[in-house]
Amino acid sequence: MHILVVEDEIRLAEALGQIMAEQKYTVDIVHDGWAGLDYAMSGLYDVIVLDVMLPKRSGFEVVRALRANKNTTPVLLLTAKDEITDKVAGLDCGADDYMTKPFSAEELLARIRALSRRQGDVVLEELSFADLTLNLSTYSLSCGHKSVHLGFKEYQVLKLLMSNPKLVFPKEDMIIKVWGMESGAEYNNVEAYISFLRKKFFFLGSKVNISTVRKVGYRLEAVEP
Repeated sequence: MHILVVEDEIRLAEALGQIMAEQKYTVDIVHDGWAGLDYAMSGLYDVIVLDVMLPKRSGFEVVRALRANKNTTPVLLLTAKDEITDKVAGLDCGADDYMTKPFSAEELLARIRALSRRQGDVVLEELSFADLTLNLSTYSLSCGHKSVHLGFKEYQVLKLLMSNPKLVFPKEDMIIKVWGMESGAEYNNVEAYISFLRKKFFFLGSKVNISTVRKVGYRLEAVEP
């Protein structure tokens, strides 16, 4: 899961980032409303955790701008205020949920999981393409009677490709989606994991290949014998 945290309290933002990282979520953190809106408008995130009281632009304003631009990413608002009118204002401006500080890590994670499930009517347990099946809970990849366990980054790269099998993914987009906007990942990181996955496909005897579209990126294709 790819999470955007918009929080101006540095220590809290870092703590939230650590909580997400422990769940193996990819996290981007920014500290003001303008940056939050800029990042959120990318459409890269599964859930946005957004403080209400932010410099430059409030959380309420960020949510209104997102919804006005047809961005439907689920938003969880955080605030120190607990008046009913503030909660109503947050929900009325387009937020999906609301938490008052302080809160427990367990409740925060539960709400994030619930929000991520709202994006579709069906919660998938696996993805399939041609003769490959990716289990989203165990990170196992199977083909016929054979299966292998994927490392977390291998899993993230393949999930991205299998979720959008008709799309060509540029390396830049893969880096942002899998490693995050603020990461130091480079093209060779992407190339390395593509190579790892190709070796796994070969081991499984799959007819699926990750094809390279010159000067564009990668996509899945099924190679017929």
